[in-house]
Amino acid sequence: MSLIVLLALLPGRALSDANSDNFQHFQKLLDQHLIEKSLPGNALLSAFDYRSALAGDSLDQTLKEQRETLKAFDPSNLQGQAESVAFWINAYNFFMLDQILTERPGGELVSSVWDYGGRINPFVDSVFERKKFDIGGQDYSLSQMEKEILLGSDYADKGWKDARIHFAVNCASVGCPPLRDVVYDADNLEDLLAENTRRAFNTDRHLKVEGDTLYVTELFKWYEEDFEEAAGSGKAFIKKWADSSIAGRVADTSTMKFIDYDWDLNRPANFSEFR
Repeated sequence: MSLIVLLALLPGRALSDANSDNFQHFQKLLDQHLIEKSLPGNALLSAFDYRSALAGDSLDQTLKEQRETLKAFDPSNLQGQAESVAFWINAYNFFMLDQILTERPGGELVSSVWDYGGRINPFVDSVFERKKFDIGGQDYSLSQMEKEILLGSDYADKGWKDARIHFAVNCASVGCPPLRDVVYDADNLEDLLAENTRRAFNTDRHLKVEGDTLYVTELFKWYEEDFEEAAGSGKAFIKKWADSSIAGRVADTSTMKFIDYDWDLNRPANFSEFR
């Protein structure tokens, strides 16, 4: 029996994943310009080298080809939970980078995603609310991809909603959980969601314990309901997904406080660890 026929007969096995097919140009950007760094304690940081990307000759073409690929793809063709969740994570992360690389006021990179509007200029929609990213001929906002699809009611009804999404979608800021150097797909989704969440908790930007006080990323303030729905409480969510040594220290705390989110652009110069 040929390998192709054998794979076709395996239950739940797709011959091709929509993510590897539709995010090749995004993967090229990650291969060339995303820097991952492991720190003591199995922590993980990443930064995107926007300067090197902008200095390259092929950036505009790479971004254009990726946009056109997504414009031509019908997301109703996605097959199953893993492929679908992976697709929308990839779409969010690509369009966030695309936004920063293509809209540069005065020809300069923004210092923060809030430079586009929102908090600093409430009369201009924030980058998260701009309905401008074309997938299958329909314009989406980043907020729609995250809150209405990945964390929305349809996925919740299907049992697909996963609070670890907050450690996978990347808002191009120092305070975000790290952007990864590979696109998500049906095969690596579960491993990456678990790893991202666990390794984020190993960094002081996302979690630290001082005495009986637990300090956590403001994600746990903004999306408290998601973590409560997933595990009963934010603290219980951390204990479920953190390394055992972290979970043990968290269990001994009685107070939770929040770490100020760092909205500086996630470029290497903004991380002391990359200087």
